[in-house]
Amino acid sequence: MSSLNILRRHRVAALLGAALIVSPLAVSALRATNYAQAATMTPVAGVAAPNGSFAPIVATDKPAVVTVTTLMKAQPADASDDTPSSGKSPFDEYFHQFFGDQGRRTPKTPPQEQAQRTEALGSGFIVAADGTIVTNNHVVDGAVSIKVTLDDGTELPATLVGRDAKNDLAVLKIKADKPLPTVKWGDSDKLMTGDQVLAIGNPFGIGTTVTAGIVSARGRDLHSGPFDDFIQIDAPINHGNSGGPLVDVNGDVVGINTAIYSPNGGSVGVGFAIPSDQAQKVVAKLMKDGSIQYGYLGVQIQPVTADVASAIGFDHSSGALVSQVNDGSPASKAGVQTGDVITSFAGQEIKDPKDLSRAVADVSPGAKETLDIWRNGKAMAISVDVGSNGDDVKTASLDDSGTPSAEQGLRSPAIGLGLMDITPDIRQAMNLPVNQHGAVVAAVNPDKTASAAGIQTGDIIIAVNQAPVKTARQVTQAIAQAGKSGKKSVLLLVERGGAQIFVAVPFAAG
Repeated sequence: MSSLNILRRHRVAALLGAALIVSPLAVSALRATNYAQAATMTPVAGVAAPNGSFAPIVATDKPAVVTVTTLMKAQPADASDDTPSSGKSPFDEYFHQFFGDQGRRTPKTPPQEQAQRTEALGSGFIVAADGTIVTNNHVVDGAVSIKVTLDDGTELPATLVGRDAKNDLAVLKIKADKPLPTVKWGDSDKLMTGDQVLAIGNPFGIGTTVTAGIVSARGRDLHSGPFDDFIQIDAPINHGNSGGPLVDVNGDVVGINTAIYSPNGGSVGVGFAIPSDQAQKVVAKLMKDGSIQYGYLGVQIQPVTADVASAIGFDHSSGALVSQVNDGSPASKAGVQTGDVITSFAGQEIKDPKDLSRAVADVSPGAKETLDIWRNGKAMAISVDVGSNGDDVKTASLDDSGTPSAEQGLRSPAIGLGLMDITPDIRQAMNLPVNQHGAVVAAVNPDKTASAAGIQTGDIIIAVNQAPVKTARQVTQAIAQAGKSGKKSVLLLVERGGAQIFVAVPFAAG
């Protein structure tokens, strides 16, 4: 049975705290139960700590592990999954299967707001003494506010430096009155199946917890994103461990605990962590720019199976078979054709489609690289100018948190719009003329100022502050520049139903 079929039969759960925090009475019962279990817990079979104890590692690393509490807008029971404010992550569907509407607790807010606010817990770890914290994107996605609790109990507000949904990583920042304890990055590439590891985090909100286990496998693909390359571990992790560190016997961070695989919602010894070598690169970019620009080729690809290789006369069951080339894409301009087998990119061997996705994503947009392909029985090399944004439909999003646009790396004011370029398919679906330019409003957050100003899904923004715009990227950049200039609002020229209207959108309510 394939891993995909197994995942369909069971569930992969996002470890989003007890997910949504349960009632005070239930929490007390949960804590009592877990403490009772801890008192009778025996060491994991086959796991032997160096020198008989992991205590020195825990003493060093635990002070740098934090609890991340988010206040988020609760999605109404009948709301569509596509609601912009739903805060979805690649794992939300599985998470809902586990908990449904159970485990919810509204914080102490006025009754009229209780149905609209929920709290959730996750974990994180401090990587710089100035208060820079790493966690999962799904821990903070959709958050209205973020709070961090240090190991000593200190609670501090946190700001979102940047996040990347494709790698499920986020960077937070807190301000403390003293340098904070940190953990060091380790080398996940050196991890081998059978190596001992520790997982540290706050499962179910009971408090910082340490569990031990081994690396069970490498390179797991959970089909949750384009860059899946998870470390599988048997160290018990549960809801709330998300974003916490996975450390080796040297106490260095070799992974970020992210998901579990379970038929019943609890830990059954199958957990997954993002490798540190992958995470560290993403975190460094988020710390610098707040967002990540991914390279873009514009091809649809599939594996070269033995049957495919035989059918096309290719000698190897490896590479990435091009099933479609997007019109106007960098690949199309370079001469890539349907049926080509991509065997190497930028000097890196391509064994499967995942290799190509990761290799292209790591290249900065605008770079000129060599693409080695096999076509009609012959090997050849093609020079390609890598584009930006790895999505087939280029989207520039001004999200709830006001995080930087993925298109520009600029910090955009949070007016609550999701924008799309006018592609040929969109042009046809909306019956737009061939000379129509601008950005289509694909989503409007009902809690943000754009909605209050009257912007609607399907509107086409054709000018920002009276300057014409042709793409979502230009709209994003223009709004960001307006916010940077100190303006209190931005003037959008919107086309709706064949008519044009100006709409002034404030950058912040009130």
